[in-house]
Amino acid sequence: MIRVTVGLALAELIAVLTAVTQGEPKVMTVRRGEALPSGPFELGHRSLQSGLREWVQDQTGHPVGYLEQLYTFADRDRTHESAKRRSISISYLGLVREQAAPGAGKPGWHGWYEYFPWEDHRNGKPAVLSDISDQLQAWAEAELPRREHRKRRVEFAFGLHDAAWNEDLTLQRYELMYEAGLVAEAGHGAAEISSGRPMFADHRRILATGIARLRAKIKYRPVVFELMPESFTLLQLQRTVEALAGLTLHKPNFRRLIDQQQLIEETGEVTSETGGRPAKLFRYRHAVLEERALSGSKLPLSRN
Repeated sequence: MIRVTVGLALAELIAVLTAVTQGEPKVMTVRRGEALPSGPFELGHRSLQSGLREWVQDQTGHPVGYLEQLYTFADRDRTHESAKRRSISISYLGLVREQAAPGAGKPGWHGWYEYFPWEDHRNGKPAVLSDISDQLQAWAEAELPRREHRKRRVEFAFGLHDAAWNEDLTLQRYELMYEAGLVAEAGHGAAEISSGRPMFADHRRILATGIARLRAKIKYRPVVFELMPESFTLLQLQRTVEALAGLTLHKPNFRRLIDQQQLIEETGEVTSETGGRPAKLFRYRHAVLEERALSGSKLPLSRN
């Protein structure tokens, strides 16, 4: 196949393939967790999506179901390689159910929060977040001409002082940390904090973009069901949403929201795998509500 270039730019396809397994959000990686599946767009590919599917299949051996275009990354020197050739990445977000990945690219599933430990608030505020906030505030104070602007950015992104934590700002938080030199990818000595596992080039930034997109999207479209098995309990559904959002939800309000939207129906079966009394099994109502959106813009968070 012939690889497609635009001028001196190489067009690359890259996948943020997400699954939730046993209540933990995961991303498919290659190179033993160091990179996302990717490959050049070639003239033999029928379309961008078909090209991406071919690369994912070749590198991971994992089938791809739901797929949507995420973002195009074209920053200069974004791969830290020679400036003689510019790399343009067209990224896609894929939602799947985890399977073994026997592909040729040393594939493997890795948890989101291995790369972004400050993003998981299901068990309260992560300890590392205080260190990150302190160093970002010190970074903001150090630049006198832009101090107030930087301080406002840090407070807004990290929910400091009067600002509330907004789970959708994953990308903004990572980019602030990059700008401040708190992540290894910045290339000028990351601070001694647990800033998460680094990835090749800007793949962690692309992953942050995918996380932010999915966290926002689960509030207005029923894409979470792409990650669910054919039948599931209400608790499994709640745990999946919590895993993606990195937050704990208010159980009665969550179930009320699901009931109001009529997105699921009982299968007539129960499961005893919950450890307590048998729980009803549900399924998503595909035919009736294919494009129906979840109402509202906020998740029903727990006050505990």
